Amino acid sequence: MPKKLLITEKPSVAMEFAKALKINTTRKNGYLESEEWIITWCVGHLVTMSYPEKYDEKLKKWRLDTLPFIPTDWKYEIIPAVENQYNIVKGLLKREDIVEIYNAGDSGREGEYIQRLVFMMAKPNPKAVMKRVWIDSQTEEEIIRGIKQARNLSEYDSLSDSAYLRAKEDYLIGINFSRLLSITQGRKVAKQANIERASISVGRVMTCVLGMIVEREREIRNFVKTKYYKIIGEFGTKEKSFKAEWKVTKESSIFESPKLYNETGFKKQEDAKIFINFLTGKQAKITDIKKSKQKENAPLLFNLAEIQNECTKRFKIKPDETLEIIQNLYEKKLVTYPRTDARVLSTAVAKEISKNLNGITKGFLDEEIQSYLNKMIQQKYSTNLLKTKYVNDSKITDHYAIIPTGQGYENYEKLPNLQKQIYKVIVKRFLAIFYPPAEFNKISVSINIENEVFNANGKVCIKQGYLEILKSKNLEDDKNQNTDKKDVETNSISIQENKNNLDILNTLKKGENIEVVNFETKDSETTPPTRYNSGSIILAMENAGKLIEDEELREQIKGAGIGTSATRAEIIKKLEKINYLTINQKTQIITPTDYGEIIYDVVANSMKDLLNPKLTASWEKGLDMVAKKEIKSDEFMRKIRKLY
Repeated sequence: MPKKLLITEKPSVAMEFAKALKINTTRKNGYLESEEWIITWCVGHLVTMSYPEKYDEKLKKWRLDTLPFIPTDWKYEIIPAVENQYNIVKGLLKREDIVEIYNAGDSGREGEYIQRLVFMMAKPNPKAVMKRVWIDSQTEEEIIRGIKQARNLSEYDSLSDSAYLRAKEDYLIGINFSRLLSITQGRKVAKQANIERASISVGRVMTCVLGMIVEREREIRNFVKTKYYKIIGEFGTKEKSFKAEWKVTKESSIFESPKLYNETGFKKQEDAKIFINFLTGKQAKITDIKKSKQKENAPLLFNLAEIQNECTKRFKIKPDETLEIIQNLYEKKLVTYPRTDARVLSTAVAKEISKNLNGITKGFLDEEIQSYLNKMIQQKYSTNLLKTKYVNDSKITDHYAIIPTGQGYENYEKLPNLQKQIYKVIVKRFLAIFYPPAEFNKISVSINIENEVFNANGKVCIKQGYLEILKSKNLEDDKNQNTDKKDVETNSISIQENKNNLDILNTLKKGENIEVVNFETKDSETTPPTRYNSGSIILAMENAGKLIEDEELREQIKGAGIGTSATRAEIIKKLEKINYLTINQKTQIITPTDYGEIIYDVVANSMKDLLNPKLTASWEKGLDMVAKKEIKSDEFMRKIRKLY
């Protein structure tokens, strides 16, 4: 009897497919079989690229005269540890009774690569029709849809080409540059590091990330704090007053004075005090009052980088731990596909989003979440997302944002506490997009004392809106928490969340004179940029374009980061493993090791381009273009070869 063969990424996923198909299977050695279906699995990579010595035994020894090593016909081999499972899959692929073969591997570039390598080595039954299953969650409904709508495998050939090229690119850079630097600089590095011998590891993404971390550390190390002095005026009465900050304008008597450090402060405190003496006793007048209402919508949904950063901040865990947890939530049918760069939904998903909401309402019995859902129902909040910023097909490549499926709650109670908490973070971010915007009253007041201007600003939340769910968000704005600015000003006037001060400002009238209660100087100083933590480095990798100064190039590689959502956490993990960096377990702050800085200097002095985000990001952009059929793989490969 003709049969269909379906290959998943791991045994647990195979079981879910069997359940979804509602078939009675017999468990055999390395696969499940029923009358119609055979379901088997890979266990990660079964096939790998061969090392140079498999091409020629002489290449086992690292020598300059054998570099660069660039194969014309690439060799691959079975990984010994998983050879048994490979042989099982190979045997099934070749069976004469197999009429359809479904690649149901992980729905991404690396998942495609794992199974394509197996097909390449095993040479499946040529009479079988090859298909690709592409799913966004592991719910039964989505699995059945994926199988029914499985496309011809050839439609994913460009994705496969991109995956092969990524592997070849990393192989060539890793083999050639690691050998070159180890041969030419190994003794020097060993001496500097006070070790017997040094093998220098170089990678397309890894070395670039090391560069980002070392450069940030040296920027902090070399930073010299600069003190400067602001002038604060207190206005009103002693019983009812507010503070405002002086800022230089073109009309100021000291505009462009060498005594100023910046537009808000003096280099020397004595100069600031002299200026205060000049102001003392002069008439103050309110020259401008601006009142406005501000609306702020809920943030976009989580992609992998954003949830990794969020979990590092909240739970002090590493990105690879976050990915492992969300992968488990995915396999437990609780959330959608985790390895995504998108922060929006597709139109198709948005049209049926009520299914997710209904599922959460019926299945997830968390008291806090239910209170948010009840309010949505009572207040009749719209669930139509189609014309909102949360739906944008053009910003989705392989998968949409990470959201709760509204299913899998039979698995929820068995989860460890941390996994429950992370699931709840995802649910809350999802529900927040249905809530109205937060609303703020804002007021800014300008006070003039003989053409010297003082400014006071007030902001207060009048309607919480989505903030009712995402209470941890600072009402003012926490976007500068991990600022990259070299010269950050601190200690500025802040009356933003003070209702009393806002009330005082609201009573003022333009054109009226106001009493001066007091003037004072306020010490301020510049601060260095913050160190990366294991979450913020993931965001920095995703947004590599922001690190590129050339505007034209930045636009060209827009959307391309360093590495991919599937690989970034592993890169950080590897850098830590090979002792190029350390991660503080409590804070997750990243610092380079002495050895990592030595390696950085070696690379900087010999092949500086490897440290530059523009090179790594442009390669990633090229791989994306191959996947989208915008350029051919041969063209990309020619560009790689030119490096050597």
